[in-house]
Amino acid sequence: MPTIHRLAAIGIACALAAPAQAQLIAHKDLSTAMVLTMAQTAISTCTANGYRVSVTVVGRNAEVLVQVRGDGTGPHTMENSMRKAYTSRTFRIPSGEMVKRYKENPQTGAVFLSGVVAAQGALPIMVGDDTIGAIGVSGAPGGEKDEVCAKAAIDKVAADLK
Repeated sequence: MPTIHRLAAIGIACALAAPAQAQLIAHKDLSTAMVLTMAQTAISTCTANGYRVSVTVVGRNAEVLVQVRGDGTGPHTMENSMRKAYTSRTFRIPSGEMVKRYKENPQTGAVFLSGVVAAQGALPIMVGDDTIGAIGVSGAPGGEKDEVCAKAAIDKVAADLK
């Protein structure tokens, strides 16, 4: 191989081996004040409608940020609100969408994931197209009523989700 070709090959190899410009990933996360406001709003909204509920807010990585068991709720509502929130955050969809997915494909692999539930009552928390968390509500007589309370909570802090 002529020297010129060797030098060219070495130059190309060095150019490819040079590190790409590394940058930190910048993102927004839910604050403690915001998740507490959301949890309280969801519980207050449901209570005003005569429903006893528990609420879970999860963060960007589906970790529990706040979980509140409402007065007089059943013990299962804590786990159910968490599973709804986890499902919503994990799949970046309202948890009720999982009901449709399971009906369309009962063999979907998601059915075997721990923490995932096909039940309405949780909504993703978005900043633009970025899903930064989810809020799950459980205890009202029907997931659609739980979801109304979750939406009220997100609407309460909507101006800060920018």
